[in-house]
Amino acid sequence: MARTFALAGLLRLRHVQEDEAQSVLAAANARAREAAVRSAMARAQLENGSQLDGVFDSSALLAVAAARSSARSMLAELDAVAQGHQASAEQAQVAFSAARARSIGLEKLEQKHNAVVAEEDVRSEQIVLDEIASTAWNRGQEDDR
Repeated sequence: MARTFALAGLLRLRHVQEDEAQSVLAAANARAREAAVRSAMARAQLENGSQLDGVFDSSALLAVAAARSSARSMLAELDAVAQGHQASAEQAQVAFSAARARSIGLEKLEQKHNAVVAEEDVRSEQIVLDEIASTAWNRGQEDDR
């Protein structure tokens, strides 16, 4: 059996692909978290801005209503962006899982290969030790004669 794992190059490629998928996943998760935080902050600002202090006439009331309506539409857009980032993060998770699954199969093959090589090494060493012991024993028998 070959001493080196024949699929070592492919395994390295799979690890590179897995690392790349992992970095894409991390970036997607960061964007999704950031969008969720922005959405939560905008929502909190909208809820805190509901006080009508200093509004004395109808034009000011209309301006406040227009501002709140604009803020709500902006919040809806932020929510849509957050959902888009979350969907991207889920897709990146699927891609990472697939890349990891491809690596795992090759890693198991490599482990089996290494176990077989180690077993062959032990067997070869045992044969050499048996030869040495047999030769020494035979010499001892010849000396006794």
